Amino acid sequence: MSYDEAAKDQCWRKAMEQELDSINRNRTWRLVNLPAGQKAIGLKWVFKLKKDPNGTITKHKARLVAKGYVQKKGVDFDEAFAPVARLETVRLLLAMAAKERWLVHHLDVKSAFLNGDLKEEVYVQQPAGFEIKGKETQVYRLNKALYGLRQAPRAWNLKLDQSLKKMGFTRCSHDQAVYKVHNADSVLIVGVYVDDLIVTGSNESEILEFKEKMKRLFEMSDLGLLTYYLGIEVSQKENEIIICQEGYAKRILEAAGMQNCNSAKCPMEFKLKLCKDDSGKPTDATKYRSIIGSLRYLINTRPDLSYSVGALSKYLQNPKESHYAALKQVLRYLKGTVSHGLKYNRGGDGKLVGYSDSSHGTDLDDRRGTTGMVFYYAGKLITWASQKQQTVALSSCEAEFLAATSAACQGLWLRSLISELSGEKAQKVKLLVDNESAIALMKNSVFHGRSKHIDIKFHFIRECVERDQIGVEHVSGDLQKADMLTKALAKIKFAEMRELVGVEDLKTVVNTKGVNVG
Repeated sequence: MSYDEAAKDQCWRKAMEQELDSINRNRTWRLVNLPAGQKAIGLKWVFKLKKDPNGTITKHKARLVAKGYVQKKGVDFDEAFAPVARLETVRLLLAMAAKERWLVHHLDVKSAFLNGDLKEEVYVQQPAGFEIKGKETQVYRLNKALYGLRQAPRAWNLKLDQSLKKMGFTRCSHDQAVYKVHNADSVLIVGVYVDDLIVTGSNESEILEFKEKMKRLFEMSDLGLLTYYLGIEVSQKENEIIICQEGYAKRILEAAGMQNCNSAKCPMEFKLKLCKDDSGKPTDATKYRSIIGSLRYLINTRPDLSYSVGALSKYLQNPKESHYAALKQVLRYLKGTVSHGLKYNRGGDGKLVGYSDSSHGTDLDDRRGTTGMVFYYAGKLITWASQKQQTVALSSCEAEFLAATSAACQGLWLRSLISELSGEKAQKVKLLVDNESAIALMKNSVFHGRSKHIDIKFHFIRECVERDQIGVEHVSGDLQKADMLTKALAKIKFAEMRELVGVEDLKTVVNTKGVNVG
């Protein structure tokens, strides 16, 4: 939508005025003459309708954005990177809150980037439709960051970082967007994703006090208990926390034109093996990439889609009709499972347990296998992955060894992060593998003949076992929870593994159990 179109609508006009009021209240800029040798960056209006999980319009949002694409690194700015909380960290926080029976709160910083202090000298043109009469030739010099500037995210993150540290928070070394305060008998944790803050801890009064402090520092929206975060729907109940992306899943189906399609029992046909299909008929690459991109975000609450979406992602460059047919199968499966998600029951033992599995030589193009891993904290699924292996394995034992090494790296990171957040000693990670030969290879360094050709970095897991950081144990194939992340399974087997992993139909859960806390 252009400014000329928006200016005719009273709702959008009001939204633009609110944006400018926020900028002026923040003392973001001041009107000056443009100095010689300086260039003023152009501004543009960006309009967006904010909607709730059901698609109902909740707000008309107008954002004044600088055309930062004209800026050059080293000339107009130095650094632009700003950390955000990993979504697996967000799931871990929810799992910790469920285990400890904490409540999770949500705060939103209004016009967050306007709070970031600028070190550089930056000038911008006056916004369209709001030029000051008689001073049309003048420009604004920015005191603080503006949306669109390349350095704006970093400026805001530095400001927030300084503010939280003044309150006594410590930044986690294993996730730079998570902050914590440990007191004698309480803990307070804050996760940051740009301008969205999730807050949880053992003492509700400390959380309320933190909210009040933040409101005095920044213009905030207190959204109460967390219910919707980055497209993820969260329901906090007395005995459980539920996460899903039902509304997002429905929008994917609508965008693909398959909202009325027949449902399928599994996302990929049993033993289906795709290849580049060089002789196949090309399909609409833009549409294919768009759907795959949307599905990849849906995986944040749907591990049952990880393998199929990962397999189809290999053909983004040149998709063929055979790939699009397989993609339609995924969408048909999604149609019948839009309300599926994860449930974190209250309580738990606090143990970190992982499962590692792999397929061997399943990629028809380069004969590489697929690594699958899942990790549980206090019995709650917090992270998973389905990844193509980096090298060809000469045996299934070797493929399992490579997969376990990848899982060990993830397990060590989770182990350290949990230790930081909980304030407890780092625990030993339990890793379950269904290949006894691979387990022997991890524990016995004498097997030179079978392992001497494996890249040195993959022997990392042996060191972890020797240091007692990771304990590798055998699990039967029927109980191997990572199995569904390595290959396409038959319908009955897939349904069994989905239930075993912890993906549930939450519609029944929501309709039959309790009401939201608060």
